[in-house]
Amino acid sequence: MTLPPMASIPARIAAVADYEAEARERMGGAAWAYLSGGAADELTLADNSAAFARLKLQGRVLRPLDGGDTRVTLFGDTFDYPVLLAPVALQTLAHRDGELATVLGASAMRAGMVVSTESGIALEEIARAAQTSLWFQLYLQPDRDFTAALVARAEAAGCRALVLTVDAPVNGVRNREQRAGFALPPGVEAANLRGMPPPAAHRAGAPGGSPLFGSGLLAHAPTWDDVAWLRSITRLPVVLKGVLAAADAEAAVDAGIAGLIVSNHGGRTLDTLPATIDALPAVAAAVAGRIPVLLDGGVRRGSDVLKALALGADAVLVGRPYVYALAAAGAPGVAHVLHLLRAELEVAMALTGCRTLADIGPEVLWSAVRQP
Repeated sequence: MTLPPMASIPARIAAVADYEAEARERMGGAAWAYLSGGAADELTLADNSAAFARLKLQGRVLRPLDGGDTRVTLFGDTFDYPVLLAPVALQTLAHRDGELATVLGASAMRAGMVVSTESGIALEEIARAAQTSLWFQLYLQPDRDFTAALVARAEAAGCRALVLTVDAPVNGVRNREQRAGFALPPGVEAANLRGMPPPAAHRAGAPGGSPLFGSGLLAHAPTWDDVAWLRSITRLPVVLKGVLAAADAEAAVDAGIAGLIVSNHGGRTLDTLPATIDALPAVAAAVAGRIPVLLDGGVRRGSDVLKALALGADAVLVGRPYVYALAAAGAPGVAHVLHLLRAELEVAMALTGCRTLADIGPEVLWSAVRQP
């Protein structure tokens, strides 16, 4: 897979977080508010990253590291490293090539990509450009026939899993978007939803807005019955995205779900939810290795990936970091973010004495209790 010249990446970019300022300079205020903002006071958004910083690593020395690797197998596919691209809607807001540039970067780095239901480029076009494993993120639509058609399209496009988002039956209270007056600009649309009547909007606190309860909007909120129906119409593994509670994780295993993604929707739904890394241990304990558990939210360093794996994740997904890189440098930026995270993970593994992902466990994290 050949990328455009890496010279498009500014020389001052040394870490994933450096892309945020570069992206901000290149995007309009409303689009920036949509892609970077969170719910309400954005406390969960901030805590997703801050919670990783609170965790300390335990360095180890003189451990055998020869022949190490970072490979992980998920749903029959083996990835060179445990970092995938999370579903992010409407990437054409960030870059004119949108998801086509993203899949080019992912393919160059052999990283899995989860395509959003609300992608700015149609799924089939993304799949034709892909040379890597694609999963399809699904929002259940009010029209079951339309949802079934989306599933059939994902299967026909060669997607390897369905990722059902279950934590956003309604949009969160996104004040930053409201203040910026965000609306889709001309030429930007959710390409996969063409022909689907838009659902009735609900914006909490909007002047003249009606209450959510009694509006009928929640009649279409997904339930476990919908999950069972989805499993009945597809041959693909179904992964639930948005699980934070151990009880929900137990129910998912009982329902035959293939995997879970611990996620708070990037802090975009309900503010003051726990950071995903704080919610991960209880979910991982409830699952007890029976199905893969992934984590989404707050990952900015390869050491964050190590911390997530130490607390029970099999892999992580990143969202905003690669979208910022997409806005700043297109496909090479996306590839660069993945390269940085992989390289930093390998360094962190070496310095904590981990030769493979199987060596990573809770003992990788420093604890004052264990110190002499």
